[in-house]
Amino acid sequence: MPKIQASSALARFKVIDLSRVRAGPNCVRILTDFGADVIRVEPPEGVDPNEAMFAANRKGGDFQNINRNKRSMTLNLKKPGAMDVLMRLVAEADVVVENWRPDVKTRLGLDYESLAKVNPRIILASISGFGQDGPYAWRPGFDQIIQGMGGLMSVTGEPEHGPIRAGLAVADLSAGLYCALGILVALLEREVSGKGQWVHSSLLHSQIAMMDFQMARYLNDNDIPVQVGNNHPTSSPMGLFDANDGCFNLGASGEGNWKRFCDALDKPDWYADPEFRTEPLRVQHRERLNAQIAVEFKKNTVKHWVDLLNQIGVPAGPVYTVPQVFEDEQVKHLKVTQSLMTNFGKEIAYITQPVVLERTPSQVVAPAPGWGEHTDEVLREAGYSDEEIQQFHTQEVV
Repeated sequence: MPKIQASSALARFKVIDLSRVRAGPNCVRILTDFGADVIRVEPPEGVDPNEAMFAANRKGGDFQNINRNKRSMTLNLKKPGAMDVLMRLVAEADVVVENWRPDVKTRLGLDYESLAKVNPRIILASISGFGQDGPYAWRPGFDQIIQGMGGLMSVTGEPEHGPIRAGLAVADLSAGLYCALGILVALLEREVSGKGQWVHSSLLHSQIAMMDFQMARYLNDNDIPVQVGNNHPTSSPMGLFDANDGCFNLGASGEGNWKRFCDALDKPDWYADPEFRTEPLRVQHRERLNAQIAVEFKKNTVKHWVDLLNQIGVPAGPVYTVPQVFEDEQVKHLKVTQSLMTNFGKEIAYITQPVVLERTPSQVVAPAPGWGEHTDEVLREAGYSDEEIQQFHTQEVV
């Protein structure tokens, strides 16, 4: 059976994916979508008491989307001989990705030093909640915990509502993205040095880095970010406004946009108002300005205002529900989704990679694998005989 190859870009690389849940699989999805041969190594069904978190609903859209284009083999690392199998895979691999708590890989003998003895060119990529060392390194880390500790919840939502969780897994996804970036840099560096290295990212550091706009203002200007709801903390007018049939977002920040905005609404008095003369003044007097804008916007429809403002170069856009997103003509044009028929008879829609390489694009060519679907195939590639493979099954190593 031919290996899964979604692109030619990274086709020469083999990745051992030991990761679970979201941050790790998101990292690896980037590599596999661009052609890396990814082997998802997971415990046999029923071995891990937490398997419902990462593998129970394999036919569901979430699991399918984040684990497409991968192969799967089962391996029970608690069984004698399992580590020998894994190390044989490591010897021929380029990258190993894991997102256990930092002490787990050392306890298993899968730390970087141990892997490098088997394969000096190996790149170990580790994702953790709080970092690989330090006072919190031992803590488990979920996205919402990190949103709280990383400051995001303190700037999300309306002031009167208290801290609010962002509606997506920002820390998980960003930690995975940063780790994938680190892997690609390490692979490039290896072409010069000939050596692998340990690459690691954490949800906490990634979350803070994603908030660099807020964090840099605090660190350097002593400007403490707070909740401002749908308004922009440093720009005005920018935020959510009501038309007579719904709401839309306006981004009339910057002096050029502000002038065009006032002209479009035939409001020279706004442009001449001394309290609106500069961006900081418009932020300072935002409540008064927004109230005046709200009166005008109530006079027409969302479509009217969005079309008018974009025509004059002032950013504006409707606020969609998730179903409405996929009905938008630009979303359709971008080919944001791609569908495949699965071997369990259901067509699954996958979110495509948002970065486009014109000559070596990513593709979705295979649904997420069944539990251990490629176990025997991977073992044969590693040089095991059919008799040895059968023995692994009998001994419940795989």
